[in-house]
Amino acid sequence: MRFVYDDGGRGAAGFKGHAGDCVARAIAIASGRAYADIYSALSSRAGAERKSRGASARNGIHTKRKWFKDYMAALGFAWTPTMRIGRGCTTHLVKGELHTGRLVVSVSRHYTAVVDGVVHDTHDPQREETWHYPQPDGTTITKVNRRCVYGYYRWRA
Repeated sequence: MRFVYDDGGRGAAGFKGHAGDCVARAIAIASGRAYADIYSALSSRAGAERKSRGASARNGIHTKRKWFKDYMAALGFAWTPTMRIGRGCTTHLVKGELHTGRLVVSVSRHYTAVVDGVVHDTHDPQREETWHYPQPDGTTITKVNRRCVYGYYRWRA
C-alpha cells in the first residue's frame, strides 16, 4: 500500500516531540476530527483507569476496555475482527486485503490509519520480509511475511 506521512494534526495542535500516541493520531486521521479533541477525550477517559496500568493518550491507550469501544462507536466507528482463536492471521496490512474507506487498523503493538487503501502515519507500519529457503533438489522456496491485522474500526459516519 502507498504510505503518506501524516501526524494527524499533532504538530498543528502544538504538541512537540515523540509520543506513543498512535491511537489518538489514527482516530484523528480516520475521523477527520481535530487531533487535540481526540487527544483530550482519550486522556480524560484513560485518566479514569487505575493508575497502576499507566495508560494515557500520550503513552498508550488500553483499546480492549469498554469505554474505548463505546467511544469509538460514539464517533461512528464499527469494529471488525480479522483474527480468531485457532485461525491465525487472515488479513495483512497490504493492498486488497482491507475494506476501502476510513479505517483505524490494529496491528501488533500499534494502531494506524488507512484511508481508501493508503496508510497515513508518522512511519510506515507495513512489514514485508522475504525469506528464501534452498531445497535439496536445487530449487528455492520463497515466502513473504507481511504484517498481520488483528482487526479494524471502519468509519460509518
